[in-house]
Amino acid sequence: MANFSKPTAPQFSVDVYQNEFLPEGGREVSAIVTVTSTGGGTSGATGVAGYADGGGAGVVIMVDCSGSMDYPATKMRGAREATAAAVDTLRDGTSFAVVAGTHVAKEVYPGNGRLAVADARTRAEAKQALRSLSAGGGTAIGTWLRLADRLLSSAGLTIRHGILLTDGRNEHEAPEELRAALDACAGRFTCDARGVGTDWEVKEVTAIASALLGTADIVADPAGLAADFTAMMEQAMGKGVADVVLRLWTPVGVEIGYVKQVAPTVEDLTGRRTEAGPRAGDYPTGSWGDESRDYHVSVRVPQAAIGREMLAARVSLIALDPAGGDPRPLSQGLVRAVWTDDLAMSTSINPQVAHYTGQAELADVIQQGLDARKSGDRDGATAKLGRAVQLAAASGNADTAKLLSKVVDVVDAATGTVRLKAKVAEADEMTLETRSTKTVRVKR
Repeated sequence: MANFSKPTAPQFSVDVYQNEFLPEGGREVSAIVTVTSTGGGTSGATGVAGYADGGGAGVVIMVDCSGSMDYPATKMRGAREATAAAVDTLRDGTSFAVVAGTHVAKEVYPGNGRLAVADARTRAEAKQALRSLSAGGGTAIGTWLRLADRLLSSAGLTIRHGILLTDGRNEHEAPEELRAALDACAGRFTCDARGVGTDWEVKEVTAIASALLGTADIVADPAGLAADFTAMMEQAMGKGVADVVLRLWTPVGVEIGYVKQVAPTVEDLTGRRTEAGPRAGDYPTGSWGDESRDYHVSVRVPQAAIGREMLAARVSLIALDPAGGDPRPLSQGLVRAVWTDDLAMSTSINPQVAHYTGQAELADVIQQGLDARKSGDRDGATAKLGRAVQLAAASGNADTAKLLSKVVDVVDAATGTVRLKAKVAEADEMTLETRSTKTVRVKR
């Protein structure tokens, strides 16, 4: 049984790592922004914008009940056990519901378009209701997400979270229908997505998690579902502040290159900007517990003479009020530009920027290499996956290096010399693709 104490209010800090020095004519400025939330543990006080007596948070668990979940039968059994384990992990006072997903979405518990409030009785009732779950029907994930959104928006919750499990491809609705559902749900709740077995589409599951600012992963063996669901729910229970954005303000003449999350995973946020006043834009980060994340900000400044300096960008962390009240600043950091004729100063690459530039490239070349392998381009796959091995070794990303070694034979990691394996287990290839965006933190 889980520890049902509530998280305290986290405190936020923003640290900026960069080389602010530019040569004459230089315009490109890069910085790594580290956002750290601390003190949001489980030691008793109520959260700032989350678990006020537990009632400010809600979770909807969406379980694939399509016909394929019976092949083998261990998948459906594993899904029931995993959902029961997740229900056991709910803190007292958390609102929750369970949804069965096929070509339609059906409420399993509590029903009638509402959420239950977790306590000993409702957890027992929910686990009893799970016994009725059986496999049959198709797969239309957009309908599951829309039902979760309706349930989570029905109770005035501050922190809204979904957990989604699927074992197959989204074959019973058009891709644009799923895309429309994701667009409608984005910013309304976060969602962790899991694929069980090997018959699902990696790009579909990772797209769901990306759009809804959650995590994606593979659970190749259904026996691992309960542990994975428990871990996901424990992480969800640790969130104390929701609707947090990274606000980037830039002076006149400064252009935004990109804004990316680079740790713990790579996620390009550039296209998700929403305007927030003159020369300011917000980039969503979702909800926060006790954790730290890194963001790569790249801007283009006007040319300036040697000896000049300027504020290139101001990065603020802002908690938005879902009820429409005033946003609350949490912390901020400054990105600077200084022009110098000192060659050593202006050509030095900041270690944090260099590290995460490599991690972003690592994610890209893994995807490109796997796509080339699937299309039969062995030379292209070998080149890209060889570069991935080289980058993983250079950055100390041991987990990704281990996954790569199941797809290629490594001749020389330092030079990226590899040979494609003749036979690769489907689960190994899917695991590498699903986890390709996971990064390692820079050593400071």
